[in-house]
Amino acid sequence: MDGLRELTRDKDLGALRNWLGEHGTLDIAEGLTRVPPAERAIAFRLLAKDRALAVFEALEPLYQQELLDGLRDAQVRSLVEEMEPDDRVRLFDEMPATVVTRIQAGLSPSEREATASLLGYPTESAGRVMTPSFVSVRSSMTAADALSKVRRADVDPAVLHVLPVTDDQRRLKGMVDLRHLVSAPSSTRIGDLVGGEVYSVTAGTDQEEAARLMRTADLVELPVVDAEDRLLGVITVDDAMRVLDEEMTEDLARTGGSEPLGRPYLGSSAFHLARKRAVWLLLLGVAAVLTVNVLAAFEGTLESVVALALFIPLLIDTGGNSGSQAATVVIRAMSVGEVRFRDLPTVVWREARVGFMLGLMLAVVAFPAVWLFFDVQFATIIASTIAVICLWASFVGGLLPMLAQRVGIDPAVVSAPLITTLIDATGLILYFMIAMAVLGL
Repeated sequence: MDGLRELTRDKDLGALRNWLGEHGTLDIAEGLTRVPPAERAIAFRLLAKDRALAVFEALEPLYQQELLDGLRDAQVRSLVEEMEPDDRVRLFDEMPATVVTRIQAGLSPSEREATASLLGYPTESAGRVMTPSFVSVRSSMTAADALSKVRRADVDPAVLHVLPVTDDQRRLKGMVDLRHLVSAPSSTRIGDLVGGEVYSVTAGTDQEEAARLMRTADLVELPVVDAEDRLLGVITVDDAMRVLDEEMTEDLARTGGSEPLGRPYLGSSAFHLARKRAVWLLLLGVAAVLTVNVLAAFEGTLESVVALALFIPLLIDTGGNSGSQAATVVIRAMSVGEVRFRDLPTVVWREARVGFMLGLMLAVVAFPAVWLFFDVQFATIIASTIAVICLWASFVGGLLPMLAQRVGIDPAVVSAPLITTLIDATGLILYFMIAMAVLGL
């Protein structure tokens, strides 16, 4: 990819054309992301029209927008006109409103109407990611009539694997596999080919929920309907994969104590990266004040038995790690639909048992080690605290994500960093209480 950057910088058009001819669509798209925005259009203009569209659609919206800035208006209109409506909406979501308005005005009436209809649905809804360009067949049609309609259709082949079946009022009746349609006798009615459970979502359904349904039910297309069950569009498997990837990226960012970037890493400025992390660091710093207050409250205990301070890092790290493990497992199970809020008692009881077993195992290891360097009282304090902290941390790590989802908060928000900070403070309270009880302070 360094070769493309050097060729565009040197403006060696002959060598650049050869490089583009020797590389595939994905390689070219990746290479363009590493070329400075001002030079990116130089390479892109050398691509044939069909190849240019494929490369453009393989880019993230941020790079698409930067590329459009370097092209002439006629090229911009041509590229955007050829995009699928749902991909076009995804691009428009990342662009300034004034630019979107100008580009939309240059679209053909049909494409402008299709785009406007998708933009009218709520952000992150199924209606926003569906494609209105599809082929449906009526249940009263014959197989021959349906195949004739498929041959005449000018749509993305990705929407032809499975065809929605409707009645005469466009109400969804089921789906028919194109393979079954091709192999059926020409006089067979489409209604006779429909079978099995019918899956669909409304346009207002959350796009993540729709994508999960496609993964769970192993669907390549998911019909989107209105309140009266009339067919509006379909969600394809590639769009579902993208939605799940974006949701996973958001969860990973929040699990690591940061806000999602919303754009590729290499396309983000240092200020943008810092801004996404700063808020979380500030919040976690404020939460860490709890730990300071706990230490201040038990200052007298520490002064009387200074050795207690030696084990604080060990204990809070053990508790934080146990809570993070539990939270990560539970959040993952929630994200794939394995557990729901009604499973809360089962999850909490299971995690408490797991935490207790982990605590016992660690306590068995810690007791003789501490006894060797201190005495049996200290060994008892440390071993008991480890067992209790692991139980408590696992309990909290399993409980908080499910409660967060119940009240409408992303479970990833109460993830590893926040749970670790809370366990630090509460774990110290447990530690000092156990120490005071054993030492009689």
